[in-house]
Amino acid sequence: MIIIPAIDIKDGKCVRLFKGEEEKVTVFSDHPSEVAKEWEDAGAKWIHIVDLDGAFSGKPKNYNVIKSIVDSVNCPVQVGGGIRNIDTVREYVKMGFKRIILGTTAFSDQDFLRNACSEFPQEIAVGIDTKNGKIAVKGWTEVIDQTTQEVMRNLHEVGVSVVLNTNIDRDGTMEGINIDGARQFIEESPIPVIASGGIATMEDLEKLASIEHLGLYGAILGKSIYTGSINLKEAIQRYS
Repeated sequence: MIIIPAIDIKDGKCVRLFKGEEEKVTVFSDHPSEVAKEWEDAGAKWIHIVDLDGAFSGKPKNYNVIKSIVDSVNCPVQVGGGIRNIDTVREYVKMGFKRIILGTTAFSDQDFLRNACSEFPQEIAVGIDTKNGKIAVKGWTEVIDQTTQEVMRNLHEVGVSVVLNTNIDRDGTMEGINIDGARQFIEESPIPVIASGGIATMEDLEKLASIEHLGLYGAILGKSIYTGSINLKEAIQRYS
């Protein structure tokens, strides 16, 4: 599985949220591009960026900072947060991003999702974020009624290449991965899965490695690598 460090941007800074709540924020760096370079130097083969302001507002808010990140590294970068139309997808691809992560609009605008997958095959991913067992959208502030199976079937049909599953109840809590929930999600998905949310220790990564054969493509690390509970270089060497 690919170990993917995360850089979440809010007000131009590198931060982490607690359970996806906008007001529960910890700032880890005022210079996100320097953080990206540090993660690449540690061996990262992909970097994950989220425009949190974009996710909450519905449109990208940190273009300049995000562009500085993708310009500062040589490894592929994926980006999400507030991407709600094809022009934004095109802009990010033009910037040099190798994977575009759609969230809310993947569930509310099927035409947009189909057009994005058609125009950029193998470059469109969808974030399926779960909160109390439900799929959450709009910056994790609302839940939808569709079942995971229904959502997955549709995403597979339109050509989504990767699914990111974040357990919001664990995200930023350092409580450890919900391995049973991750296993169930992966087993139900016809699309490769990147797991996220609550990964706190190397033991969590060991648990994920044990279900890699079910279709686990990668794991996103956030707060764990900022606090030092996981050494990114060691994790990449051991599991990637």
